[in-house]
Amino acid sequence: MVTFANRVDAGRILGRFLTHLQNEDVVVLGLPRGGIPVAFQVAQELGAPLDVIVVRKLGMPTQPEVAMGAIGEAGVIVLNSEVLQRAHIRQETLREVETRERAILNDRVESLRKGRARVDLKGRIAVIVDDGVATGSTARAACEVARQLGAARVILAVPVGPADAPRGLTRDNGFDEVICATSPTNFRSVGEHYVDFAPTSDDEVTALLYQASHRIERNMTTDAHGLDIDVAIPINGIALPGHLHLPDVASALVLFAHGSGSSRTSPRNQFVASALHHAGVGTLLFDLLTTEEASNRENLFDIPLLGSRLVKATRWLSERPDIPLSRIGYFGASTGAAAMWAAAELGSDVHAIVSRGGRPDLAGPRLAQVKAPSLLIVGGHDREVFELNRRAQTHLRCSSRLVEVPGASHLFEEPGTLEQVSTLARDWFVDHLVPTFAGRR
Repeated sequence: MVTFANRVDAGRILGRFLTHLQNEDVVVLGLPRGGIPVAFQVAQELGAPLDVIVVRKLGMPTQPEVAMGAIGEAGVIVLNSEVLQRAHIRQETLREVETRERAILNDRVESLRKGRARVDLKGRIAVIVDDGVATGSTARAACEVARQLGAARVILAVPVGPADAPRGLTRDNGFDEVICATSPTNFRSVGEHYVDFAPTSDDEVTALLYQASHRIERNMTTDAHGLDIDVAIPINGIALPGHLHLPDVASALVLFAHGSGSSRTSPRNQFVASALHHAGVGTLLFDLLTTEEASNRENLFDIPLLGSRLVKATRWLSERPDIPLSRIGYFGASTGAAAMWAAAELGSDVHAIVSRGGRPDLAGPRLAQVKAPSLLIVGGHDREVFELNRRAQTHLRCSSRLVEVPGASHLFEEPGTLEQVSTLARDWFVDHLVPTFAGRR
């Protein structure tokens, strides 16, 4: 039944179905929130700009999960007449739901765009992407929005949908073309076709939109320097995939140590990485485990294994002549202990550490050997982990700080909390890695 590892995997697979559009004037439009990680990968495959197209489902008052229709920007509303008739929904009830949902939609548009201008659709091909399609009402609303904004052609592209989706959503319903990477006959829900179908936060959407915009700007700049490349890090006969980004003026680089099932594709870590790029700090996001190794849960908490690989990746970086860096930092996500373990091993070669929602206590006796200034960030609602971080801090002999982000849970999914993490991490690394950049905050 499961088809995709996560939304990133789904986006990469979906992109292969759209290669015929690579030389066309395309704009990829992701439906928030879950459609954005998929759309980001599609936009990369096509070399196209990415934007968000915001719509809201109109759920039945007694069964919010059942859609009466959907609304979108520019005053668009699409109704499901069959549901309305079957449920005997009155016009007053429909108007009440629409008014409430449109207020939420308007707030979301303002939050996600954050002052960025909408990508112009006039005369272009709009490729609307979601993480899957079920009833199609939200997709129809997005199609109408794209039409009203001037799109010449509108294509819906999704990783998964019911077998009759392409026929049911073709031109008679607004779309010029519908592409489903897979269309099972026994389709029940989108989520059952993903191993990881965790919610996507607004902060993650903002991060991906920024990265996509930055990629387009960078490609348009003919005299751009620096590095922005995929890499393979050789360690003990295997190659760990990663992505290396170095701004033009970078003299410092932060390695991201993912643990507890996270990876280089994590939108949360990419969000933090974007903030560091703004401050002139390079990043290396890479997987500490192979796909096969990560399937064994014991490996996710094998701190000596994860820490030793972080050490080897750091040494691999130092041996590359194209990366003349003077200072190295670690950003530990989830477990966080791997960063502490590696920093203890390398001593003064590591100059700063940030642990986000992690378990530095798992580094055990190595905590006392860490020399790098360390910032521990924990969500205010994550009380057990906060206490574990507090105890770990008592074992540190280096300069350290423990910060609680109010209202945040373990994954920092609440609005604005991930932005606080990125600001705290950026400032810590700027202060301890590249003090000369402090004025660029």
